[in-house]
Amino acid sequence: MGIRKEIEIDGKMVAFKASAAIPRIYRLKFQRDIYKDLAALEKSIGDGDAKASNLDMFSLEMFENIAFIMAKHADPTIPDTPEEWLDQFNTFSIYQILPQLIELWGLNVKTDVEAKKNFAQQSVK
Repeated sequence: MGIRKEIEIDGKMVAFKASAAIPRIYRLKFQRDIYKDLAALEKSIGDGDAKASNLDMFSLEMFENIAFIMAKHADPTIPDTPEEWLDQFNTFSIYQILPQLIELWGLNVKTDVEAKKNFAQQSVK
């Protein structure tokens, strides 16, 4: 299950997937909380203006790790480390990709909430 989205990176279409498994996979791989990291990145990136953002190297690494986990979740055949995965691209902009990943995650969370509401309504009957 989960929600998939293809995003163009460096001229290539790359599949990303968000599901309820992502927080666990991210926590096991990086020992970090994806909810906190996404919130920090969203705050740091601001309105998407590179000059006005507060991104540092640690923020960039968090972004790369989140993108890697969502890409690996969509396509298990990609390399097993973020470094190997990133090596297939020349460059890409966090300001173009991160908002799309945040949107994908938001759609996943919204879908989970709606499903729980529907289940609660059905179980009352």
